Amino acid sequence: MTYHLRRAQVAAFNNFSDAMSETQITPGQFGVLTLIASNKDMSQSAVARALGVERSTMVAVIDGLENRGLVVRKPSLTDRRSNALELSEEGHRVFDRGLDLAKAGDRKTASALSDEEAIQLVTLLRKLNSAAGL
Repeated sequence: MTYHLRRAQVAAFNNFSDAMSETQITPGQFGVLTLIASNKDMSQSAVARALGVERSTMVAVIDGLENRGLVVRKPSLTDRRSNALELSEEGHRVFDRGLDLAKAGDRKTASALSDEEAIQLVTLLRKLNSAAGL
């Protein structure tokens, strides 16, 4: 099973990367943008926890997105020791475009599946993630 999951992951990432090439956003960066877009004033630490990555790794990712003008750090209203994250205007534009492009990549990845099979696959993947505590 692990072999097939890994091969499917490689295909999905390649399809995603091809679809997103105009934005120069990686799958990991898109996950970060998605969390920030969906969670007002989320902290860097909270993003790292949600994605299961080290805080030091997240600092580098946020630095890169901030340097590209996609993410803005601002003082947290609830914790003076941390920053709240939000998408910049350009970040919203890139994220919105990325949603459309990511859907195109998903369609290519799932092209061998019927609509029902695609839904079943996502359901099973969520079940595996829950069992793994993700």
